[in-house]
Amino acid sequence: MNKKSINSVYNKIFKTYPQVEIEEHIKKLIELDFYYPYNTTFFCITNTVTQSFEYVSKNFTACTGYKKDKLTNGGMDFFWSLFHKDDIGLWIESLQSLMQFTMNELDEGKRKRMSYTWNYRIKNNDGNYVNIIQNTTPLQFDENKKPIIGLAHYTVLNEGIHMDICASAKYLNSKNEYETLYFTNLSNKNLLNAISKRERDIIRLLLIKKTSIEIAENLHLSKHTVDTHRRNILKKFNVSSTGELTSFFKKNINLL
Repeated sequence: MNKKSINSVYNKIFKTYPQVEIEEHIKKLIELDFYYPYNTTFFCITNTVTQSFEYVSKNFTACTGYKKDKLTNGGMDFFWSLFHKDDIGLWIESLQSLMQFTMNELDEGKRKRMSYTWNYRIKNNDGNYVNIIQNTTPLQFDENKKPIIGLAHYTVLNEGIHMDICASAKYLNSKNEYETLYFTNLSNKNLLNAISKRERDIIRLLLIKKTSIEIAENLHLSKHTVDTHRRNILKKFNVSSTGELTSFFKKNINLL
């Protein structure tokens, strides 16, 4: 799929009105970027209306080898040109499914507390493909309550790691804990899609060493329900301990 085709589909997904404002708290994020250390994560403020980047953090160069000007001047057209050809179709499918879910299944209140994650591969400045896990939090919405400005974090992982193309939507609940409301594995429709959204949340909390009691409190469940989910999770993955489960998901973190 060429850039013109991507542009056409992307426009259709995010068709909206052109008036966009940058809020003061977004400007503060830009100010703070000066103090952030260099690492394997960079962030951008994305604008789906103009298909551009309102801001690109300094770590973009450290992570990809490209100068920031490449992204700020070239916009999303330049970024899309770096995608692995085998990932483009699945990436577009993930965007379409996430937007359909958002507009059809979520009310205005939930849309403002959502976080979206998907992944793909891009070619870095050395000519090697690296894995990107993109997590985007909406910051501004159009008159139809469609997200148009987002804060996107990009984590760069070694190209040698095999990663299925996945997409998820998580809701920040009243306990400030993410609950998975939507997940799809676009590369593999079998085992990983057999995990329920609730099981996915429990796995994620187990990985950061939360106890069953803490998980129950964060997800508004009983401890008995959490323990039942834990037994079912181990059975599905044919492992005997949480440690074995942790080892698996450390290699497949994008699945959460």
